Amino acid sequence: MNPDPHALNQQRAQDGARWVLRGIALNAGLALVKFAGGIFGNTYALIADGAESTLDIVSSLLVWMGFRVAARPPDADHPYGHGKAEPLAGLGVALFVFFMAGWIGVHATREIITPHQGPKWWTLPLLAGVVVIKMWFSRRMTREGEAAGSTTLGIEAMHHWADAVTSAAAFLGITVALIGGPGWEAADDWAALFACVVIAFNGFAMASRALGDVMDTAVPASFEGEVRALALGVPGVRALDKVRMRKSGLSHLVDIQVRVDGELSVRAGHDIAHAVKDTLLASTAHRISDVTVHVEPTK
Repeated sequence: MNPDPHALNQQRAQDGARWVLRGIALNAGLALVKFAGGIFGNTYALIADGAESTLDIVSSLLVWMGFRVAARPPDADHPYGHGKAEPLAGLGVALFVFFMAGWIGVHATREIITPHQGPKWWTLPLLAGVVVIKMWFSRRMTREGEAAGSTTLGIEAMHHWADAVTSAAAFLGITVALIGGPGWEAADDWAALFACVVIAFNGFAMASRALGDVMDTAVPASFEGEVRALALGVPGVRALDKVRMRKSGLSHLVDIQVRVDGELSVRAGHDIAHAVKDTLLASTAHRISDVTVHVEPTK
Protein backbone atom coordinates (compact mmCIF):
# COMPACT_ATOMS: atom_id res chain seq x y z
CA MET A 1 0.00 0.00 0.00
CA ASN A 2 1.33 3.42 -0.95
CA PRO A 3 1.27 6.09 1.77
CA ASP A 4 -1.62 8.52 1.53
CA PRO A 5 -0.10 11.67 -0.07
CA HIS A 6 -2.77 13.89 1.50
CA ALA A 7 -2.01 12.49 4.95
CA LEU A 8 1.71 13.15 4.40
CA ASN A 9 0.88 16.66 3.22
CA GLN A 10 -1.21 17.24 6.34
CA GLN A 11 1.62 16.00 8.55
CA ARG A 12 4.11 18.37 6.87
CA ALA A 13 1.69 21.27 7.34
CA GLN A 14 1.27 20.45 11.03
CA ASP A 15 5.05 20.23 11.47
CA GLY A 16 5.43 23.61 9.76
CA ALA A 17 2.75 25.13 12.01
CA ARG A 18 4.65 23.92 15.08
CA TRP A 19 7.83 25.63 13.88
CA VAL A 20 5.89 28.84 13.32
CA LEU A 21 4.56 28.67 16.89
CA ARG A 22 8.12 28.28 18.17
CA GLY A 23 9.06 31.40 16.23
CA ILE A 24 6.12 33.28 17.77
CA ALA A 25 7.26 32.33 21.27
CA LEU A 26 10.82 33.39 20.45
CA ASN A 27 9.70 36.77 19.05
CA ALA A 28 7.50 37.43 22.09
CA GLY A 29 10.42 36.89 24.46
CA LEU A 30 12.88 38.90 22.38
CA ALA A 31 10.40 41.77 21.93
CA LEU A 32 10.21 42.25 25.70
CA VAL A 33 14.01 42.19 25.99
CA LYS A 34 14.43 44.68 23.13
CA PHE A 35 11.82 47.11 24.45
CA ALA A 36 13.39 47.06 27.92
CA GLY A 37 16.88 47.50 26.47
CA GLY A 38 15.77 50.31 24.17
CA ILE A 39 13.92 52.26 26.85
CA PHE A 40 16.52 51.97 29.60
CA GLY A 41 19.48 52.00 27.21
CA ASN A 42 18.42 55.18 25.32
CA THR A 43 18.51 53.59 21.85
CA TYR A 44 15.65 53.91 19.39
CA ALA A 45 17.21 51.28 17.12
CA LEU A 46 16.53 48.69 19.81
CA ILE A 47 12.98 49.97 20.36
CA ALA A 48 12.36 49.75 16.60
CA ASP A 49 13.77 46.23 16.66
CA GLY A 50 11.35 45.35 19.46
CA ALA A 51 8.44 46.82 17.50
CA GLU A 52 9.45 44.71 14.52
CA SER A 53 9.46 41.56 16.67
CA THR A 54 5.98 42.45 17.90
CA LEU A 55 4.69 42.84 14.35
CA ASP A 56 6.43 39.58 13.48
CA ILE A 57 4.11 37.84 15.91
CA VAL A 58 1.10 39.09 13.94
CA SER A 59 2.57 38.01 10.59
CA SER A 60 3.60 34.63 12.02
CA LEU A 61 0.05 34.06 13.21
CA LEU A 62 -1.02 34.64 9.61
CA VAL A 63 1.47 32.00 8.48
CA TRP A 64 0.25 29.60 11.16
CA MET A 65 -3.32 30.04 9.91
CA GLY A 66 -2.08 29.42 6.35
CA PHE A 67 -0.54 26.11 7.40
CA ARG A 68 -3.73 25.10 9.20
CA VAL A 69 -5.78 25.74 6.05
CA ALA A 70 -3.20 24.07 3.78
CA ALA A 71 -3.41 20.91 5.91
CA ARG A 72 -7.07 20.39 5.00
CA PRO A 73 -7.74 17.55 2.51
CA PRO A 74 -9.44 18.16 -0.86
CA ASP A 75 -13.20 18.70 -0.76
CA ALA A 76 -16.04 19.44 -3.19
CA ASP A 77 -15.20 23.14 -3.36
CA HIS A 78 -11.42 22.62 -3.53
CA PRO A 79 -10.78 19.39 -5.47
CA TYR A 80 -7.03 20.10 -5.67
CA GLY A 81 -6.77 20.72 -1.94
CA HIS A 82 -6.07 23.90 0.03
CA GLY A 83 -2.33 24.09 -0.61
CA LYS A 84 -2.45 27.60 -2.11
CA ALA A 85 -3.20 28.94 1.38
CA GLU A 86 0.46 28.36 2.22
CA PRO A 87 2.07 30.71 -0.37
CA LEU A 88 -0.76 33.23 0.13
CA ALA A 89 0.20 33.40 3.79
CA GLY A 90 3.82 33.91 2.70
CA LEU A 91 2.69 36.78 0.49
CA GLY A 92 0.95 38.30 3.51
CA VAL A 93 4.22 38.11 5.44
CA ALA A 94 6.01 39.93 2.62
CA LEU A 95 3.44 42.74 2.82
CA PHE A 96 4.01 42.94 6.57
CA VAL A 97 7.73 43.25 5.95
CA PHE A 98 7.18 46.20 3.59
CA PHE A 99 5.00 47.86 6.21
CA MET A 100 7.62 47.36 8.92
CA ALA A 101 10.39 48.77 6.75
CA GLY A 102 8.36 51.93 6.13
CA TRP A 103 7.29 52.27 9.76
CA ILE A 104 10.82 51.92 11.11
CA GLY A 105 12.15 54.29 8.42
CA VAL A 106 9.72 57.07 9.32
CA HIS A 107 10.40 56.84 13.03
CA ALA A 108 14.17 56.49 12.60
CA THR A 109 14.19 59.68 10.50
CA ARG A 110 12.24 61.46 13.23
CA GLU A 111 14.80 60.37 15.83
CA ILE A 112 17.70 61.53 13.64
CA ILE A 113 16.39 65.11 13.52
CA THR A 114 15.43 65.12 17.22
CA PRO A 115 18.27 65.60 19.77
CA HIS A 116 18.43 62.81 22.33
CA GLN A 117 20.79 61.01 24.72
CA GLY A 118 23.33 58.51 23.49
CA PRO A 119 22.85 54.76 24.00
CA LYS A 120 24.19 52.78 26.95
CA TRP A 121 27.13 50.40 26.49
CA TRP A 122 25.33 47.37 27.94
CA THR A 123 22.94 47.30 25.00
CA LEU A 124 25.77 45.86 22.88
CA PRO A 125 26.00 42.40 24.51
CA LEU A 126 22.20 42.29 24.55
CA LEU A 127 22.08 42.87 20.79
CA ALA A 128 24.88 40.39 20.16
CA GLY A 129 22.84 37.71 21.91
CA VAL A 130 19.76 38.59 19.85
CA VAL A 131 21.72 38.32 16.58
CA VAL A 132 23.14 34.91 17.49
CA ILE A 133 19.76 33.52 18.53
CA LYS A 134 17.98 34.84 15.44
CA MET A 135 20.62 33.58 13.00
CA TRP A 136 20.55 30.14 14.62
CA PHE A 137 16.76 29.94 14.49
CA SER A 138 16.72 31.18 10.88
CA ARG A 139 19.09 28.39 9.81
CA ARG A 140 17.02 25.76 11.63
CA MET A 141 13.80 26.99 10.02
CA THR A 142 15.48 27.10 6.59
CA ARG A 143 16.41 23.43 6.91
CA GLU A 144 12.90 22.53 8.03
CA GLY A 145 11.43 24.47 5.10
CA GLU A 146 13.66 22.66 2.61
CA ALA A 147 12.81 19.28 4.12
CA ALA A 148 9.07 20.00 3.95
CA GLY A 149 9.19 21.72 0.56
CA SER A 150 7.54 24.75 2.16
CA THR A 151 7.92 28.13 0.50
CA THR A 152 6.28 29.89 3.43
CA LEU A 153 8.53 28.28 6.02
CA GLY A 154 11.49 29.46 3.94
CA ILE A 155 9.98 32.95 3.89
CA GLU A 156 9.59 32.84 7.68
CA ALA A 157 13.25 31.87 7.92
CA MET A 158 14.16 34.88 5.76
CA HIS A 159 12.01 37.00 8.05
CA HIS A 160 13.99 35.87 11.10
CA TRP A 161 17.19 36.55 9.16
CA ALA A 162 15.92 40.10 8.48
CA ASP A 163 15.41 40.52 12.23
CA ALA A 164 19.01 39.48 12.78
CA VAL A 165 20.17 42.05 10.20
CA THR A 166 18.18 44.77 11.97
CA SER A 167 19.76 43.87 15.30
CA ALA A 168 23.24 43.70 13.73
CA ALA A 169 22.74 47.16 12.23
CA ALA A 170 21.66 48.47 15.62
CA PHE A 171 24.79 46.90 17.16
CA LEU A 172 27.03 48.71 14.68
CA GLY A 173 25.16 51.99 15.13
CA ILE A 174 25.41 51.87 18.92
CA THR A 175 29.11 50.99 18.67
CA VAL A 176 29.72 54.07 16.51
CA ALA A 177 27.68 56.25 18.90
CA LEU A 178 29.66 55.04 21.90
CA ILE A 179 33.04 55.45 20.22
CA GLY A 180 32.17 58.81 18.67
CA GLY A 181 30.79 60.29 21.88
CA PRO A 182 28.89 63.60 21.94
CA GLY A 183 27.51 64.53 18.53
CA TRP A 184 27.18 60.88 17.42
CA GLU A 185 24.04 60.04 19.40
CA ALA A 186 22.02 59.49 16.22
CA ALA A 187 24.34 56.80 14.83
CA ASP A 188 22.04 54.00 15.98
CA ASP A 189 19.10 55.76 14.32
CA TRP A 190 21.03 55.87 11.04
CA ALA A 191 21.69 52.16 11.54
CA ALA A 192 17.95 51.57 11.91
CA LEU A 193 17.37 53.54 8.70
CA PHE A 194 19.93 51.41 6.86
CA ALA A 195 18.28 48.26 8.18
CA CYS A 196 15.00 49.42 6.61
CA VAL A 197 16.57 49.25 3.16
CA VAL A 198 17.84 45.71 3.81
CA ILE A 199 14.43 44.64 5.12
CA ALA A 200 12.65 46.11 2.09
CA PHE A 201 14.91 44.19 -0.33
CA ASN A 202 14.27 41.07 1.74
CA GLY A 203 10.55 41.74 1.37
CA PHE A 204 10.89 41.77 -2.42
CA ALA A 205 12.61 38.38 -2.29
CA MET A 206 9.85 37.00 -0.05
CA ALA A 207 7.10 38.31 -2.34
CA SER A 208 8.84 36.88 -5.40
CA ARG A 209 9.00 33.38 -3.89
CA ALA A 210 5.37 33.45 -2.78
CA LEU A 211 4.11 34.81 -6.10
CA GLY A 212 6.07 32.08 -7.90
CA ASP A 213 3.97 29.44 -6.15
CA VAL A 214 0.71 31.33 -6.60
CA MET A 215 1.38 31.81 -10.34
CA ASP A 216 2.38 28.14 -10.85
CA THR A 217 5.98 28.83 -11.84
CA ALA A 218 7.67 25.83 -13.49
CA VAL A 219 9.53 23.48 -11.18
CA PRO A 220 13.34 23.17 -11.50
CA ALA A 221 14.53 21.20 -14.55
CA SER A 222 16.29 18.68 -12.31
CA PHE A 223 13.02 17.90 -10.53
CA GLU A 224 11.19 17.42 -13.83
CA GLY A 225 14.01 15.15 -15.01
CA GLU A 226 13.61 12.93 -11.95
CA VAL A 227 9.85 12.63 -12.53
CA ARG A 228 10.44 11.78 -16.20
CA ALA A 229 12.94 9.09 -15.23
CA LEU A 230 10.45 7.51 -12.81
CA ALA A 231 7.69 7.46 -15.44
CA LEU A 232 9.95 6.05 -18.15
CA GLY A 233 10.97 3.28 -15.77
CA VAL A 234 7.41 1.91 -15.67
CA PRO A 235 7.08 -1.22 -17.89
CA GLY A 236 5.09 -0.48 -21.02
CA VAL A 237 5.93 3.22 -21.21
CA ARG A 238 7.79 3.79 -24.48
CA ALA A 239 8.12 7.57 -24.41
CA LEU A 240 6.81 10.75 -22.82
CA ASP A 241 5.17 13.71 -24.51
CA LYS A 242 4.27 16.45 -22.08
CA VAL A 243 5.17 16.66 -18.41
CA ARG A 244 3.71 19.60 -16.51
CA MET A 245 4.07 20.13 -12.78
CA ARG A 246 3.00 22.82 -10.41
CA LYS A 247 3.48 23.36 -6.72
CA SER A 248 0.38 23.45 -4.55
CA GLY A 249 1.37 24.34 -1.02
CA LEU A 250 3.56 21.58 0.38
CA SER A 251 3.15 19.16 -2.54
CA HIS A 252 3.15 19.00 -6.35
CA LEU A 253 0.49 18.19 -8.93
CA VAL A 254 1.61 16.37 -12.10
CA ASP A 255 0.04 16.20 -15.58
CA ILE A 256 1.85 13.73 -17.81
CA GLN A 257 1.34 12.19 -21.27
CA VAL A 258 2.81 8.73 -21.86
CA ARG A 259 3.15 6.77 -25.10
CA VAL A 260 2.39 3.06 -25.16
CA ASP A 261 2.08 0.36 -27.83
CA GLY A 262 -0.88 1.35 -30.02
CA GLU A 263 -1.93 -2.30 -30.35
CA LEU A 264 -2.62 -2.67 -26.63
CA SER A 265 -6.18 -2.97 -25.36
CA VAL A 266 -7.82 -0.12 -23.51
CA ARG A 267 -7.54 -2.13 -20.29
CA ALA A 268 -3.79 -2.68 -20.78
CA GLY A 269 -3.22 1.01 -21.50
CA HIS A 270 -5.20 1.92 -18.39
CA ASP A 271 -3.11 -0.45 -16.27
CA ILE A 272 0.09 1.19 -17.50
CA ALA A 273 -1.29 4.67 -16.75
CA HIS A 274 -2.28 3.53 -13.28
CA ALA A 275 1.20 2.10 -12.72
CA VAL A 276 2.74 5.47 -13.69
CA LYS A 277 0.48 7.27 -11.23
CA ASP A 278 1.23 4.81 -8.42
CA THR A 279 4.97 5.08 -9.05
CA LEU A 280 4.99 8.87 -8.85
CA LEU A 281 2.73 8.98 -5.78
CA ALA A 282 4.92 6.40 -4.05
CA SER A 283 7.96 8.65 -4.50
CA THR A 284 7.43 10.49 -1.21
CA ALA A 285 10.77 12.28 -1.58
CA HIS A 286 9.23 14.28 -4.45
CA ARG A 287 6.15 15.30 -2.46
CA ILE A 288 3.60 14.54 -5.22
CA SER A 289 -0.04 14.49 -4.07
CA ASP A 290 -1.89 13.95 -7.38
CA VAL A 291 -1.07 12.71 -10.89
CA THR A 292 -3.14 12.90 -14.10
CA VAL A 293 -1.93 10.50 -16.81
CA HIS A 294 -2.98 10.78 -20.46
CA VAL A 295 -2.20 7.80 -22.73
CA GLU A 296 -1.15 8.24 -26.37
CA PRO A 297 -0.44 5.37 -28.82
CA THR A 298 2.95 5.11 -30.46
CA LYS A 299 2.97 5.80 -34.20
